[in-house]
Amino acid sequence: MKTLVTGSQGFVGRHLVEYLRGRGFEVVGVDVRDGCEVRVDVTDYEAVARVFSSSRFDAVVHLAAVADIAESMKDPHRCFKVNLIGCLNVLEAARQRSLSRVVVLSSANYYGAPEKTPVSETDPPSPRTPYDYSKVAVENLAWSYHRNHGVPVAVLRPWKAFGEYEPPTKMVPRFIMSCLEGKPIPLFNGGADVTDPYHVENLCYAVELCLAKERAVGEAFNVGTGGAVSVRQLAEMIKKMTGSSSELQMLPPRTQAESKPMYSTPSVEKIKTLLGYSPRVSLEEGLKRVINYLSRSRK
Repeated sequence: MKTLVTGSQGFVGRHLVEYLRGRGFEVVGVDVRDGCEVRVDVTDYEAVARVFSSSRFDAVVHLAAVADIAESMKDPHRCFKVNLIGCLNVLEAARQRSLSRVVVLSSANYYGAPEKTPVSETDPPSPRTPYDYSKVAVENLAWSYHRNHGVPVAVLRPWKAFGEYEPPTKMVPRFIMSCLEGKPIPLFNGGADVTDPYHVENLCYAVELCLAKERAVGEAFNVGTGGAVSVRQLAEMIKKMTGSSSELQMLPPRTQAESKPMYSTPSVEKIKTLLGYSPRVSLEEGLKRVINYLSRSRK
């Protein structure tokens, strides 16, 4: 299957391109950054359309987005331009072609701070930040093209994926580097927030299932493991696995909005039932991979 991956130079994109190629897919990566096969700004419809017309794709996975919440707060206009116009351009270009699948990456932030857990796909959206709102809007665009034009869309709402190429400012690499360097690990709000962290290979597997399974069309799926791990527990796991003496610093919340711990975990029953998904990489194995990767990068 020849598959176009937008945002191929991002954290998830790099993993997905490697994963799909390893599974026998022919993959073309596009990104606004150097290093990919085709350099394209997804907010430029003519450029996106040229990519679609220059090569015959069977499917597209749309990852390109402003995915940093703090950045979305500082520059909401750019967030909405990239996330909405970019997705709209990909959907419109896909409409002009006969594709077998368009997989759109949404986010667990679609649900905001859920009132109950585990969260199921029928629970309503409750966005908080511009990034959250952009993902709700992206899903509505996708369903509009699916229902009105028959574009074979599948939507994924991933929880906290981590992995080897993640930016160093993100939680897992930040905790690991602090442990490797013997530095304190700051835990705002005492690390009380609870989520479902998992290695990005599990998300790549979910994408593969959406590309391969006809039952994915017209559906949205949570992606995670169904687990529940607090930020403090995660830091303690990493500290133990690295044999570090780093201190866990219990700090107050950064903002009043964060004073109430966020508890957000997914139900993954739908993706298990419809697509046969099950996590392939355990939390411990995923952390081990990233610890080894970051240890090697320091040498």
